[in-house]
Amino acid sequence: MTSFLILALLLLVAGIIAVPLASRFGLGSVLGYLLAGMAISPLLALLDVDVEAMQIFAEFGVVMMLFIVGLELEPKRLWEMRGKLLGLGGGQVLLTTLAITGIGLLNSNPWQTALAIGMVLALSSTAIIIQSLTEKKLLKSEGGEASFSVLLVQDVAVIPILALLPLLAMPELYDISGSHGGEGGHGGLDLTAGLPIWLAALARIGAVAAVVAIGIYAIRPLFRYIAAANLRELFTAAALAVVIGIAVLMSLVGLSPALGAFVAGVVLATSEYRHELESDINPFKGLLLGLFFITVGAGIDFVLASEMWRDVVFWAVVTIVAKFLVLLGVGWFYGLRKQALWLFCLSLPQAGEFAFVLIAFAVANAVFDTALADLLLLIVALTMLITPLLFILYEKVIAPHYSGNDQQDADHIDEENPVIIAGSGRVGGVVNRMLQAAGFSTTVIDYSSRQLEIGRKFGFRSYFGDATRPDLLHAAGIEKAKLLVVALDEREQIDTLVKYAVKHFPDLHVTARAVDRNHVYELWAYGCRDIIRETYDSTLRMGRSAYEALGMDRQQAEAAKDAFEEMDRRAMFEVAELYDMDVPFDENEPLIAKVKELRAEWDPILREQMDDILKRG
Repeated sequence: MTSFLILALLLLVAGIIAVPLASRFGLGSVLGYLLAGMAISPLLALLDVDVEAMQIFAEFGVVMMLFIVGLELEPKRLWEMRGKLLGLGGGQVLLTTLAITGIGLLNSNPWQTALAIGMVLALSSTAIIIQSLTEKKLLKSEGGEASFSVLLVQDVAVIPILALLPLLAMPELYDISGSHGGEGGHGGLDLTAGLPIWLAALARIGAVAAVVAIGIYAIRPLFRYIAAANLRELFTAAALAVVIGIAVLMSLVGLSPALGAFVAGVVLATSEYRHELESDINPFKGLLLGLFFITVGAGIDFVLASEMWRDVVFWAVVTIVAKFLVLLGVGWFYGLRKQALWLFCLSLPQAGEFAFVLIAFAVANAVFDTALADLLLLIVALTMLITPLLFILYEKVIAPHYSGNDQQDADHIDEENPVIIAGSGRVGGVVNRMLQAAGFSTTVIDYSSRQLEIGRKFGFRSYFGDATRPDLLHAAGIEKAKLLVVALDEREQIDTLVKYAVKHFPDLHVTARAVDRNHVYELWAYGCRDIIRETYDSTLRMGRSAYEALGMDRQQAEAAKDAFEEMDRRAMFEVAELYDMDVPFDENEPLIAKVKELRAEWDPILREQMDDILKRG
């Protein structure tokens, strides 16, 4: 027990010290964990810790991560990405395998060994890339989505690679490996191992179908049953049980647990429990991923690396350059340009965590000898270690280059009007037309050059630039303006502009666009008092149409809609006063209690009003 506690304390302290330091110097949390692992490696050896066994456990963090990613990706969105999945992902895996196989042949390796190396190094690190993209808020960018598409295909590609590797066995290596057809890698029970190929494939398809069916028909009733107990820890336990159960099912049929978790997440993306599941899983995911990165750093054999460092560095560079060139070609062919293409190419050129599994599997099946396996393990570890540095290169050099161009090209504003509109898209554009139709002069600022070009073609004058920049706002005459309309698309930019305007210009009337109800409370806390939910009015109109479809006439439906809106707005003001930005919305007990109190008080009143409206005829 004491040795376990010492190990746990050592890992936690290493992460607590290294990650904040790495983040402070702009290195990112992933590199911080890797460096922490490298720093405590001698201590782990002194304590006789099995780093590989610890890494197997920690890899469950990748499973949880893909479950959460799936929760944020609805099936419709996944279908829209099919082109990227097949083209970008399939093209990258195939072309990278061929490129590295060719390099292996030039290095006088047998074709079987060269092909196996190509397949192993073609895969990238899901853990590092998604963690880094999420941390830097790039996962939903064009380049981030392209990178994610490739990672998803790579995860699926592991299945045929595991099937192909035993076919590349070298007879002369049988005695060295000590076995043939062993499980290698991480081991585990695979019920399909002895089945014919067609039957194994059928079992795997059935397992995926079972995950989908469980997600649709079983998980929602389960969580309703758990929620009735009103114990948060039970909901957390149920969420973990779901993810672990799906991982076990996938492992039993020889599939990637991460793939199964992702499919389950996608199925549950439209569930009312989506956000609760995400908040419950996130802490475990973060800790396990951190532990995984620490074990990667701790697993580097520094003695062996010092003996063959030239080969390790050379082949690591060759791997990164070869994958970068393939990614550049594939990305360009599929329409990625500029910043998105750079992010795509710099995200994926490393080898991935699944290479550790595949290398051990290849040794067990007489595809690699141990010397080559040791070299490959060091190459994989080095490429993973370099990846955070590539993200730093993107973040510090490439991204500022493009955003810097935008700032340099910002238009000179040569007029001062009583109304400033930030954003000229589907919200700001309509507001601008309404105000101009009533004779009010406006100054429109937007950073979307495409949107501004469209507006100018129709005779609407506007200025290109970032409306959150104080210098542009001052150039537009914000000191003398009467009204600022914040109609930007991005929530963070809305928050930035509202906070600045409310703080520095207390007499300025700020009308702000909110993306949802929770955002309304947040903007209220910043001091904004004129907040419009972007979908609220259209939702009310939809509710009015529903009333009419159920038998009300237009007058009744309009009156019922107005009654609901009045009650909802009154409740909004009272609840907003209890909003606390330091406490998650669903964990703010005074706010939740207030909502329940208002519902108990106002729902009967609202029902009486609705009955009166219906009686009027």
